Amino acid sequence: MIQRIEKDVLGEVKILEDAYYGITTQRVLQDFKISGLKMNPKFLEAYIILKKACILANMKIGIIDPNLGNPIVQASDEILNGKLRDQFNIDAFQMGAGTSFNMNCNEVLANRANEILGSKKGDYKPIHPKDHVNMSQSTNDTFPTAMRIAILLKLKDLDTELKKLEKSFKKKSKQFDDIIKAGRTHLQDAVPIRLGQEFKAYGQTISKNRITILKAGDSCREIGIGGSATGTGLNTKIGYREEVLYQLNQMTGLNLKQAEDLREIMQSQSAVAEVSAALRNLALDLIRISNDLRLISSGPTSGLAEIRLPATVEGSSIMPGKINPSILEMLGMVSFQVVGNDLTISMAVQAGQLELNVMMPVMAFNILFSIEILTNAIHQTRIRCIEGIEADEKKCKHYADTTLGLATILNPIIGYKKAAEIVNRALKEEKTILAVIRETKILSEEDITRLLNPVKMTKPPPTQNKKKN
Repeated sequence: MIQRIEKDVLGEVKILEDAYYGITTQRVLQDFKISGLKMNPKFLEAYIILKKACILANMKIGIIDPNLGNPIVQASDEILNGKLRDQFNIDAFQMGAGTSFNMNCNEVLANRANEILGSKKGDYKPIHPKDHVNMSQSTNDTFPTAMRIAILLKLKDLDTELKKLEKSFKKKSKQFDDIIKAGRTHLQDAVPIRLGQEFKAYGQTISKNRITILKAGDSCREIGIGGSATGTGLNTKIGYREEVLYQLNQMTGLNLKQAEDLREIMQSQSAVAEVSAALRNLALDLIRISNDLRLISSGPTSGLAEIRLPATVEGSSIMPGKINPSILEMLGMVSFQVVGNDLTISMAVQAGQLELNVMMPVMAFNILFSIEILTNAIHQTRIRCIEGIEADEKKCKHYADTTLGLATILNPIIGYKKAAEIVNRALKEEKTILAVIRETKILSEEDITRLLNPVKMTKPPPTQNKKKN
């Protein structure tokens, strides 16, 4: 195994000859063997996009020779096209603030750019990782900027899947719109409801969460690139910030904007917490919806069995023919993870001190992890579960006809107390509400037909549109 030797202020380190990373990365690989987890590929993509934008800006304002800048741009494009991805192996739990990841990018880009120019890896001539690739930059401003870009890029995919899930629920709501079933509150009998209404509500929940996430994502469009160290803009030149922003928007289409206060944007990572909170709220609703679907599909002979879920895999190693709601169980577990990630992110966001939050690597890892697993889980849930749900109309009608919640319609006629007596008698004698009403002759057959119509009970009176004064 051929190795080269690189030096820094701490001494010499041996590195594999064919490695594109350098001494800083090698030290980090040795010192931070923690989890085996890597930063999300989208984060790497965002960081390389940013590095490319910074080089293009520096060439535009004339502080780096294009003969040096263009090879760095070429190296950046190669990585964005999928090359050299194996050169980025730093653990997710790494140096504070993400300096190690920044230097990993600087070293790989420098070595590849020098290689393009005919130089050897590790010589850093004529291109140096810090002097050229990192020109006008600091980890202080590049890491949070890349994190926000990566979040916005990942949210695009999540948004697409949420739109599709919303559409799927609404399609089912139309399919099930005329199926009457028993409503339940406290898991006890309540007034009838249409199965389609339940699914329509699920779709509306997804829609509201999607909008909330988009609004939270907007807070990440404000970036502090050009702030350099501690938001001072030290070692940057006039026009640099504006040109980097222009290049980033050209490459990403994200409509990024400069932070109003470069110090605040480094001190506070509340924008990340805002996105994480929105993801957590989505996860909480997904848990609730998955639990509902598991409950009303329970059985098939000893549960509610109002709907049938698509069979995916055999559910038991010992009980023949058992099919479990496996996809929905997966969705629940993913959602639990997102809730846990949010706590980690919250703790990291509040841990900032003075001019910098050094806990950004764990923020970046967890927020991108949350977005990714939610995106994938929602996709699988939609295609492997929601779209294939079938209703058991007979079972639903049975529950609708026998629910004790039907007695609610009697309140305006005979009063709550007497209606409760009807319910108690029905329970004691194991009869339906309708049977007791007929026996007691509280209502005529005409009134029974008119009032105890489950379909009519599920349709509230229209709202009155009031004219504005």
